[in-house]
Amino acid sequence: MDTRRVAMAVVLVGLVAAVLTVGTQGLLAPLLTTDGYHPPNSTAAPASGNGTAGSGSGGAQDTSTPVNSDYQHATVVAVDAETGDELGRVRAAVAESYRQKYTGLSETEFLPKDRGMLFPYDGNDDHTYVMRKMSFGIDIVYVAANGTITRIHHAEEPPEGADGNDYEYPGYGQYVLEVNYDWTTRHNVTVGDEVRIEGYGDG
Repeated sequence: MDTRRVAMAVVLVGLVAAVLTVGTQGLLAPLLTTDGYHPPNSTAAPASGNGTAGSGSGGAQDTSTPVNSDYQHATVVAVDAETGDELGRVRAAVAESYRQKYTGLSETEFLPKDRGMLFPYDGNDDHTYVMRKMSFGIDIVYVAANGTITRIHHAEEPPEGADGNDYEYPGYGQYVLEVNYDWTTRHNVTVGDEVRIEGYGDG
C-alpha cells in the first residue's frame, strides 16, 4: 500500500514538474490558444479629400467580409489631441476572451494595412505584451480609459529562431491596440493623442 502511494506521488510530482517546465509553450498551449484571426483582404474605399478618413459618413467604408465569427469588430480612430483632426483608422478584431488575448496576432499570417486587433480590459492597469510566434512586426499602442494614448512600441518581428516571449513591451491602460509596424509613424500618431472606439461596447 505504501509503495503504491509513493509511486502515485512520484507520478503526480512528475506531471506537475512537466507542466511547470513546458508551461504554456507546450502542454497548455492548445488549451490557451485559438485558431487565430484571419482577416479578409482589405476592400476599404479610399477616403475623399486629403487622403485621410473623415468623420461620420465621409470616412472610409469597410466593405470586406469578416472571416472569423468568433471575433467582435470595432473601428478604432486615432485623433490629434490638439486639433481634433482624425489621423487614421483601422477595423479591429476585438480579443475579448483570455484565449483570444493570449493568441493575439500570433496565428495571423498577414494583416492588411487597415486592420488591427483591440484588447479591452475592465480598467486601467499595467500590461506587458510579447511577440509570441509573430511573423511580422507591429505597433503596440496602450490607451487609457479616457482614450489617451499612454505608450507606443514599435515591435519588430523577432529574428528567426528567437523566442518571441523574450521580447517584452510593457505599458499602462485599459486598451491595447496592435496595428501594422510603423502604422503610428505613417499616421503621425503620438503619445498624448486620443483614440475613439466605434461600434463596440460604449465606445
